[in-house]
Amino acid sequence: MTLVHHRHDGDGWVDCACGQRHWGRYGAAGLMLVDDERGVLLQHRAHWSHHGGTWGVPGGARASAETALEAALREAAEEAAIPPDAVRPSHAWVEDHGTWSYTTIVARSSRPVEGRTADPESLEITWVPLDDVEALPLLPAFGAMWPRIRAAAPSDLVLVVDAANVVGSRPDGWWHDRVGATARLRDELGRLAPVPPAALQLPAAQWWPRIVLVTEGRARGVASLDGVTVVDAPGSGDDALAAAVASAVAERPQDHVVAVTADRELRARVEAAGGRNVGPSALFEITHRRG
Repeated sequence: MTLVHHRHDGDGWVDCACGQRHWGRYGAAGLMLVDDERGVLLQHRAHWSHHGGTWGVPGGARASAETALEAALREAAEEAAIPPDAVRPSHAWVEDHGTWSYTTIVARSSRPVEGRTADPESLEITWVPLDDVEALPLLPAFGAMWPRIRAAAPSDLVLVVDAANVVGSRPDGWWHDRVGATARLRDELGRLAPVPPAALQLPAAQWWPRIVLVTEGRARGVASLDGVTVVDAPGSGDDALAAAVASAVAERPQDHVVAVTADRELRARVEAAGGRNVGPSALFEITHRRG
């Protein structure tokens, strides 16, 4: 791998093992905002830029200390005036060449966002309906990945966690303090994202889930956190979890709604409501990977 150094950390060309030159000494990343009504927010690249005149997402080189998400948010703010605190990541795709990689972060806005041309690298920043994207002259790498990105673009991941079942699967003394054990599980879930897709049988490379933690009985009273909504069951925890799954499926049928429970009867109810199931062991595998 040969590098041409520039004066900014991360800026520079990489002579890749694939035989092409790519921008970004530490790889690159971009942000694709998705809106259910307007489609996706795309960048029409300035003619002087690499592959000028094509369409892609706001993005650029990663700095050495940045995650792909951090780089994508920074680039979207610089190029398209997207406030980072208005973005909720959903999932990511990675084009990995070994010597270089590009990460496309698919995200939604948490409040109204328009986007605009904010620097000379763009001819235009505009919303494009999903079904119209393929007709545009796309940045070659983005165009090659577009069919896979398009298929998953409308989807989010919703994890609905059976607190009693998950807490009860670990013999760590939870029965002495059910509220405390549930709070510890909530905190683990709050540190969960991003989630690798293999354990949940999902596409893409990473997912940032929306998490619903259903509590019951003496474990009730744990507060919600940012990213973890705690639902106290007024009666049966199974009824509340099945209802939460059904509500999520009805609200956004395109989402991946996955319940975390080992209860056989409850798993059948989840499937009847349109969700899927994984056991606590899959959740523990994910949290162990997160470290």
